[in-house]
This record gives sequence, C-alpha cells and structure tokens, in this order.
Amino acid sequence: MRTILIGLYIACELIANVTASKPVQLVGVVVPAAIFIYTLTFTLIDLINESFGKAGARKVILAAFIANLLLAAYAQFAVLLPPAPFYSGQEAFAGVLGSTPRIVFASLTAYLVSALIDAEMFALWKLHVKGPKWARVLASNTLSTWVDSVVFITLAFYGVMPVWPLIKGQYVVKMAITAVSLPLIYLVKGQTGRAAFGSHTRILF
Repeated sequence: MRTILIGLYIACELIANVTASKPVQLVGVVVPAAIFIYTLTFTLIDLINESFGKAGARKVILAAFIANLLLAAYAQFAVLLPPAPFYSGQEAFAGVLGSTPRIVFASLTAYLVSALIDAEMFALWKLHVKGPKWARVLASNTLSTWVDSVVFITLAFYGVMPVWPLIKGQYVVKMAITAVSLPLIYLVKGQTGRAAFGSHTRILF
C-alpha cells in the first residue's frame, strides 16, 4: 500500500503539471484545471509522512521534483523537435506542453517549498500536538496550500495581472478540496499502519 501511495503521489504531481495550462472558472474564480488533483497531493504526502516519517516524505518529495524537472525538460525538447510533414497538431501540442519558462519555474518552486513545509508541519504536529490524524492533515494543508498559492501566483503572474484575487481564489478552492479529501486518511489507515509495523518503518529509498 505504501508503494502505491508513492506512485499515486508522483503520478498526481506529473498530471497536475500537464493539465495546469488550462484555466477553468469555478463559482466565479479562475483556477488551473490541475487544482483538483494537485491539491490531493498535499493529503497524499501527509499519508506518506505518516507511514515513512519526515525523512521518507522528503525523499519522495525530491523524487517527484526530479520527475517534474524531467517532464518539463523533455516536453520542451519534444516541442522543439521538427514535426513530420503530415502532422497538423504542432501548435496545439506546443500550447499544451510548451509552458513558458516563468510558469514552469513558478510551479516547481512553489511545489518544492510548499511540499517541504507540509512534511515539516505534519511531523511537528504529530510530535508535539498529537490528536486525531485528520487534524494534523488539515493543519499542515492549511499552511502549505497557502504558501503554494502565494509562491506560485506571485512568481508566475506578478506584474502581469493582479495577484491577490488569484491567490485568494485558489486558496479557497484548495481548502475545499482538502476538506473533501480528508476521508482518504482513514481509507488507507489500516493498510499503512500494518505495513509500517511489519517493516519497522523501513524507508524504501
């Protein structure tokens, strides 16, 4: 189950980067189409933190960051390759995968900073505050999704459009998705708990 969690987390990160280029409007707020699956990653990394500990979560975050770098680099390479004479989708292909360097930089920076903060906050809450698992997931996500929204929107759009309305809108939507995703921590609780005790919390990396 723990290996599946890691796979899901990295897959969600990659899917979010691919789908982030399409803006959608939800209840009057414009957000990237990736917001649903990307917000889920904050709960997934908390589950990984619960099973592997903070050090293990950091390694998974680094693995996902490297995977995202590889995706961004190879996508740019694929866009630059000369299309076959019969291929008519080059413009659409470039539009989806050829994100501007500023957007890519903003996305990767926000991801790395917010994910590390989430892992740290979750571990600190678990160590010093105790309480139910959903409380520490909610506490860590409340902070990390705010940091993610501020860093990404500021780096990506500052000087181009007003950033404050975008930050507020994204944060509200992310927290709503976080609240909906909280039951996930109990759906996998038994499996991750048995795996952790069975392997003495051995890290797979």
